[in-house]
Amino acid sequence: MSTTGNSPARVGDVDMKLEVVVLPVTDVARAEQFYGRLGWRSDQTPPGSGVVQLTPHGSGCSVHFGTGLTSATPGSARAFLIVSDIVRAREALVAAGVDVGEVFHLGPDGPITGPDPERGTYRSRAEFADPDGNTWVMQEVTDRLPGRVDPGETAYATATDLADAMRRASEAHGEHEKRIGAADPDWPTWYAAYMVAEGAGQPLPQ
Repeated sequence: MSTTGNSPARVGDVDMKLEVVVLPVTDVARAEQFYGRLGWRSDQTPPGSGVVQLTPHGSGCSVHFGTGLTSATPGSARAFLIVSDIVRAREALVAAGVDVGEVFHLGPDGPITGPDPERGTYRSRAEFADPDGNTWVMQEVTDRLPGRVDPGETAYATATDLADAMRRASEAHGEHEKRIGAADPDWPTWYAAYMVAEGAGQPLPQ
């Protein structure tokens, strides 16, 4: 048994980072061209492996495909892409020539066209598919449910994510100043507390 010091390893303490998801495709070149249009980074793979790997902007997980990698039926995959602004993300994909469905949100009786009126986190979605029919669900997430993120860590994968978080903090801080009836000279501390709490799914400062 592997140990660290005198303590046996516990499976719950072992880092297991989801790094690659295999997509079932019929035409590797066609799939590579499609995902390249999404702006996904083309990663280097071992020479002669026949594997193509691409990584979405801001993602810690990649996709790869190639000949003989999976027995799954092409088009059977379904996965989620998390975005901070569903409308802007859809517009960017459409401009790149990708056929994306309309933005919708989930109501009590099923999907409703348009983003959630309150832009509530997890509520708004839009879908598109690759040439084989593998489906991607874009979901707008601006703050996480409690327990979904380590509260001791605050990180933003891209400058865009950081800028969006700062904009939300700015809007919330404006409401905070209205409540207190004065300008808040220590706004950087308030911004920081808001952004950390939002990312960790903790109660937001008022």
